[in-house]
Amino acid sequence: MRRPIVIATVLGILAAGATLVLILWSVTTAQTRVSCEVCLVFNGRDVCREALGATEEEATRTAVDNACAQVASGMTASVACTTRTPLGRRVCRSN
Repeated sequence: MRRPIVIATVLGILAAGATLVLILWSVTTAQTRVSCEVCLVFNGRDVCREALGATEEEATRTAVDNACAQVASGMTASVACTTRTPLGRRVCRSN
């Protein structure tokens, strides 16, 4: 009577593990279609950051946000930095 419970438990763990691997794989491959590097100047400081995204716009926005986090301090400066069009270099590649 105990053997079917052990088999069911092992099969349940294997199924849960396979499901988790499938979810992680699909999420990581779906979100990394484009890579963009953005260089910008804010308050006299130059910074470049690269980011991945599902689209070119998403990757660019993430790269700008990451770059602004390095050169802007405070909420007002961060908003001013992220709402500006990047004045430097922007290079995007499809993966």
